[in-house]
Amino acid sequence: MQITFKLFASLTDYLPPERKGNVVVLEITPETTVADLIQRYNVPERSAHLVLINGLFVPPGERASRVLAEGDELAIWPPIAGG
Repeated sequence: MQITFKLFASLTDYLPPERKGNVVVLEITPETTVADLIQRYNVPERSAHLVLINGLFVPPGERASRVLAEGDELAIWPPIAGG
């Protein structure tokens, strides 16, 4: 099944070379979780600050059990500092 995987800001470098900007369409198995993809692409867990599936927040405690579905869009932002 396919999902869209988006990484923002400094996390973009963790996407594979075939990405288009900060987006890649991935083929995944039906039991793939959010945590599986974070680990597969070596995104540091402390840097996966804001995680959304289809625009809905996924808390850190649910990432290991939240299974992705066909057509989902997984977006991850790092912590942002500013002033």
